[in-house]
Order: sequence, then structure tokens, then C-alpha cells
Amino acid sequence: MPLQMTTQQVAAAQSLCHVFQSTVAARPDQVALKAWEDGRSFTWREYGDQVRRIAAGLAGLGVRRGDTVAIMLTNRPEFHLVDAAVMHLGATSYSIYNTFTADQVASLFGSAGSRVAVCEPRFSEVIRTAALQHPDTQVVCIDDAAEDQVSLEALVAMGDPDFDFDASWQAVGRDDLVALIYTSGTTGDPKGVEIAHGNLLYSASTRAAQQSEFTTPEAEERVLSYLPDANLANRFAAHYVPMVTGATVTDVADGRSVLPAFMEIHPSTFMGVPMIWYKLKAMIENAIAAEAPAERAPVEQALSVGREKVKLELAGDPVPEGLATEYAAADAAVLRPWRERFGVDALYYATSGGAPIAPETLEFFLALGVRVCEVYGLTESAASGIANHPDRIRTGTVGQPRNGVEVRLADDGELLLRSPGIMRGYRNDPEKTAEAVDAEGWLHTGDIATVDEDGYVRIVDRKKDMIINSSGKNLAPANIENAIRLACPLAGSVVAVGEGRPHVAALVVLDREQAAAFAADHDITDLRPEALTRDPRVLSAVAEGIERGNERLSRVEQVRAHVVLPTYWDANSDELTATTKVRRKLVHEKYAAEIAALYS
Repeated sequence: MPLQMTTQQVAAAQSLCHVFQSTVAARPDQVALKAWEDGRSFTWREYGDQVRRIAAGLAGLGVRRGDTVAIMLTNRPEFHLVDAAVMHLGATSYSIYNTFTADQVASLFGSAGSRVAVCEPRFSEVIRTAALQHPDTQVVCIDDAAEDQVSLEALVAMGDPDFDFDASWQAVGRDDLVALIYTSGTTGDPKGVEIAHGNLLYSASTRAAQQSEFTTPEAEERVLSYLPDANLANRFAAHYVPMVTGATVTDVADGRSVLPAFMEIHPSTFMGVPMIWYKLKAMIENAIAAEAPAERAPVEQALSVGREKVKLELAGDPVPEGLATEYAAADAAVLRPWRERFGVDALYYATSGGAPIAPETLEFFLALGVRVCEVYGLTESAASGIANHPDRIRTGTVGQPRNGVEVRLADDGELLLRSPGIMRGYRNDPEKTAEAVDAEGWLHTGDIATVDEDGYVRIVDRKKDMIINSSGKNLAPANIENAIRLACPLAGSVVAVGEGRPHVAALVVLDREQAAAFAADHDITDLRPEALTRDPRVLSAVAEGIERGNERLSRVEQVRAHVVLPTYWDANSDELTATTKVRRKLVHEKYAAEIAALYS
């Protein structure tokens, strides 16, 4: 059996196609892809065969090296099949957020110049409408194609008989574009980040090398794909890296089902945003609280011992032998079964990124025996950047630069990165490219940061989001908002305001799921946000949560006034991007009257 490539060989490979083909050859009978909802699966051999067939079909439609292909699918095996097929043609794919409107999709078609768009029936009409503005774009519908569309089965059947698949992928090089990733667009239209094979080979090999420190080549690797593939975070962790590691990827079509899937699959690695870790922590704590006193007491005692041990380790202090022995016994008898119950027992590499996570949450999981590492990377750096090492976690920081990543701070405190992962540029936008990447190759991240004497990086906030109050004090809204959200489960979104003002205030929007659960517990039948935000019990619970959150903040950061808005905010709306980042400028404009009232 051919040997799978080492991480050093991956870093030096000609393209991701070469890495993929090596893994197919090394692990032909291992399951590569699974659909969590219906159980469909593909071995690596079947994965490779499907890629070969779909590539021939796309070639039959005229897709050639350098062309672009749009993909609008939920998390399902067909995404991997189609995307890898595009890659083997030397073409470039990009995914579209499932919440995008036809006009937004048409705008991407215009930017990317798509030859083919691949979708599933639920997005068929959006894609068709967008394609009317770009009649050269051919539409392939996976399951049930309309008359003016091509089904995936028909696509495979129309494969070019003269297409030389092997010659095609072997011609793909490090400088060929493998992906276009459109940014979420918090301050304007999305920018198309151009990622080359060489960028991802560097980033994926670095991630795989770090993971390999904690496992063996024979270990069963399991990964969940649940975030949008239009975001590089999911594409990287659950699509590109598994091509290197040979992991089995389980696709979860509805991201809201990720925790049940988590408990069933027992992933070996997992990448989550802070909210996922908060929800998992709350789920475990609620389960502990529901136990009878006799069963609950040993768990609480074990976690208490774990926290005592963790605090010493995080402070860099030695753990007394007696405490280490006590924790080992508690871990074997109590904590390990609880890890198994919630599917975190197999995790050897878990990360949190995308926003700051509360140190208390990290300490909880460390006490439980799960090492969650806060990390930092950008689309523009092909996800390479900074990470905590599982054996050297420093809470409150995103860790130290990864191998090959250079870090420095600009005069104003902006974090700059330089590495082989840095993008080629923004699609058709040399001006913005020059603003982002300077002549020396430094990526200007837009984040204000600090770096301590050991090289640990702490992200303060987005440069453009910093609040300067009327006393001239610089405040990081992300820190304030994170503290409030953690302490106030009812709060789905929190926007701190206070530019030029004497104190901080906040707009609060209810979380749909938590609001529904609160309503059920309090016999509230009207779940409309305008009704809930008039209910004194809801308002009191939010106020109490904000007070708890304020205890985590310095006096100048504390929220002195707030309003609960009578609405829900949805992804890809006026207020939130497709990745649920706040469009601060639009929020400040839309809710100017509410903000002014907070200071009246």
C-alpha cells in the first residue's frame, strides 16, 4: 500500500490534487465522507472515482484551467465531490452562503466570472434568477434539476470521452488558484480572497503537523463539517486538512444539529466558535445539575479538583503530587464517563476561534479533561496564523505564531502577519489588495493586539470598532459584548456603544432558542419578540444577566444602560453578515434613535 505523504512532503507538494491522490491511494477502503442525516457514505476510493467522473462532466461543460465554478450547497458529501473535481481541473471554486439573495449571488457571479454554478433544489430558484443576469453561467442541480438545468447524473453522463483526468490534475501547480473566499462584508460588499494551492499546502501541512503531535498515524480521525463552506474556517478544517490527514468527515446539513451529531460521532478534532463551546458547557452543567444529589456530588468534586489543578498549570506553578494523584483518580472514575457521554472523550485537538472566548469556559473544559485551544487566523492568511499549543495554553490569548508565521505590531498596535499562507490578493481589486498587504508582504489584519514577552498574542478588538469615550479612553467592544453574552443566555446579540459618550450602553437582541426555552419555563405563550421584550420577566432576566456580565468588566467598561430591541436578528440581514458578524455601521444608523435614548 502506498504511504500517505508526510507533512513535510505536503508542504512541498505541487498541488492539493497530489495530496488528495496520495490519500486516496493510501486509504482506499476507509470511509472519507458521511452524511449525518441519512448515513450515506463514500470511501476514499469512491471519493476519488466520483471526483474523476464529475471532473470529466465539468470538462464536458467547458470548464478549463483558470475558470471559476460556484457552489451553493448545504453541508453534504456532494460539496466535497464537486469542489475536489473543480480543483483537479485547475479551476477555482467558491461557495455561496445559503442565506444569500439572488441579487447577492448575481453580484458574486459578476465578480468571479462563473462558468458553472452547482446547487441543490432549495437554492435552484435563487441560482436561476441570478443566472439571468449572467446567461453564460450554466446551472447544475444536484438532486432534481429543472428543464433548464443539468442534473449531477446527467453531468457525469456527458463527460468528455477525450478528457485526460490524470494529465489535468498533474498539470495543476502551486500558483494556481484553488479557492475564492468572499469575506462577510461587515463594512461593504464582500471581497473575493484569492487562495492558491501553495497557500493551502503550507497552512494545511502546518495544522496537520501540530495535530500529529497528539495522535498516531493509525488513529481513526473523525471531523464534523457544520459551518458554511463559504467561510474558509470550515473549508479548511473539514475539507482541505482531511485531504492531508485522511480523516472521515461527517457532514451535518443543519448546523443547529451539531451538538447531537457531536455526541454521536465523538470527533477527534473539532473547530468551534465560542458560542458552540458555551452551549456545550451549559448542556453538561445542566445534565450535572439534573442528577440526584448522591450522583451529582462526585462530579462537582471532580471538577473542583480539576479546576484547582488547572489554575496551577495555567499560572505556570507546579502541581503537588497529592493533587495530581487525586485528579488522576477522579478523572478515571468520574470525568472520563462524562466525557464519553457528551462525545468529547476522543478530542485530542480542539480549537475556538472567530471571536474571544471567556477564560472561565476554557478552564471548565480543561478541568473536565478537554484541551480547547484558542486560535487566530484570517481568510487572507489561508487560516494560518497564531494558536495555543494544547500543552502550553494561556487563557486570554490566541497563542503564539505557528511555524513559519511572522508577527509584529504597527505603531498604532495593529497586528501584522507574514507567512507563505498570505493570499494572492482580492479579486479584481488591486487597490484594496495594496492596502491589506504591503510591499514587504505584511498582512495588515485590522486587529489591535498586544504581544507578551513569551510571544503570546492577545487580540484587543477590531481597529475600526474601538470605542473612544468622552474621556478619551479606548474600549474594546468585543470584550464587553462577550462578557455580557456569557453571563446573559437570553442575549443572542449584544452591541456595545459609547463613542464620544460618558459611559458604555448596549443594544440587546434576544436569542430565539433561549427565548423560547425561557418562555416555556415561565408559561409565556406569545413568542413574538415585540411581546417578549415587553414582558417584565424577560426584561428582568436580561438586566440580571447584564449585571453579572458587568462583574467581569472594569468600571469604565461596564454597561450602564441598555435596551432590548423588539426584533430578532438573522444571518445576512441589515444587522448581521452571513457569518453573523455585526454590521456596526448599519446598526448605528438604523438604531440611532434607540442609541440616543440610552443617553437622554
